[in-house]
Amino acid sequence: MTMTSIDGVIKRRLLINYQLNPDIAETILPHPFRPKTIKGKAIIGVCLIRLENIRPTLLSSIPVGMSSENAAHRIAVEWDENGETKEGVYIFRRDTNSKLNSLVGGRIFPGTHQLADFQVNDTGNTVEFSMESKDKEVNISIKGKEHDKLQPNSVFQSIAEISSFFKSGANGYSPDKKGECHQGLCLHTNDWTMTPFKAEEVKTTYLGDVLNISDHDLEFDSVVLMRNIQHKWEKLSGIPS
Repeated sequence: MTMTSIDGVIKRRLLINYQLNPDIAETILPHPFRPKTIKGKAIIGVCLIRLENIRPTLLSSIPVGMSSENAAHRIAVEWDENGETKEGVYIFRRDTNSKLNSLVGGRIFPGTHQLADFQVNDTGNTVEFSMESKDKEVNISIKGKEHDKLQPNSVFQSIAEISSFFKSGANGYSPDKKGECHQGLCLHTNDWTMTPFKAEEVKTTYLGDVLNISDHDLEFDSVVLMRNIQHKWEKLSGIPS
């Protein structure tokens, strides 16, 4: 049994972004992906997302569904497909606090998930977030609040520019459990509103400890926040590894 799409609400989505030299990004990406750049920089980081009312699209008339906290380490990418340049994100790893996500991800629906413990305090204005994966490979923490402007050193000059950059990358691919195929998902949203988020502290260990990117090569760029977005995840055809 497989599902082709699921509906729900993105209750909260934090995108933590770092600048990376494209030559280094090339070394950590599998075929056929290459880094998508802006002003000479690749953009890598982690998406921290709370999903609510998640259910198969066939059951979308039901007003309730499951909720979960999730994290996805990803990088903006491009690739060639049937003579056309496509763009999206490549997801190195997904983590979740949902046993169901971990069970069905990569099997019934694209996207393998690892189990993790999450601690979140979200007041609506400020967010304190921490996560540790069960296998101890990933630690993430961030604390901050909504703001009226991006970080001064961001490669993006406006919230409109960063919003457009990520909106055009709705297709996401990640390795399947056997490493034989890149499974694909497309994110469809009824709205696309981002707000700058001022981070007082940020910690992400996966980029350095697992992907072996040195602190010297990573430059913190920005954090943006999305809230209360009706959405649909739709299965895409896989890309062979």
